[in-house]
Amino acid sequence: MKPQHVLPLAIFLTISVAFGIAFYLNLDPTETPFALEGKTVPAFDLPPAIEGGEGLATGDFRGKVAIVNFHASWCAPCRAEHPVLMDLEKRTGVPVYGIAWKDKQADLRAWLAADGNPFSRVGFDGSGRVGIDWGISGVPETFVVDRAGKVVWRFQGALNEPLVEKTLIPFLQGLK
Repeated sequence: MKPQHVLPLAIFLTISVAFGIAFYLNLDPTETPFALEGKTVPAFDLPPAIEGGEGLATGDFRGKVAIVNFHASWCAPCRAEHPVLMDLEKRTGVPVYGIAWKDKQADLRAWLAADGNPFSRVGFDGSGRVGIDWGISGVPETFVVDRAGKVVWRFQGALNEPLVEKTLIPFLQGLK
């Protein structure tokens, strides 16, 4: 074997082994690890995103099950899931809290004024720091927090009716 062939062969073998291990372990490359699963909600205290509204802080989850949705007005999938969020609290009896992630307050306020506000409270995470602490990879992402303040469920992407009906509502009923 010629020396110039050793490096490409080594790279090929390394990549092949990595894919083989991922296949064997049944790893989904589209699913990022859920670092907060079963862990307490990270400490945070966000100002209100909407004039006259209330901000959002870690203490708001104490003693109750809650849904937390990270979103932004510039996010097309967030706008697509918005109608699903509009009646989610009524359907589930669980408060839905919003965290506006890396958004502009004026844009967010205009969007929620035009399309409706599905959230009991909306905190403003303009810097994105709280989203990082929660481990989000982008928006939208939705979490469920149990009565003990632990993150017990996460969905990356836009919520839709089949997911809410078949997965989220039964999961929430199991927590009650």
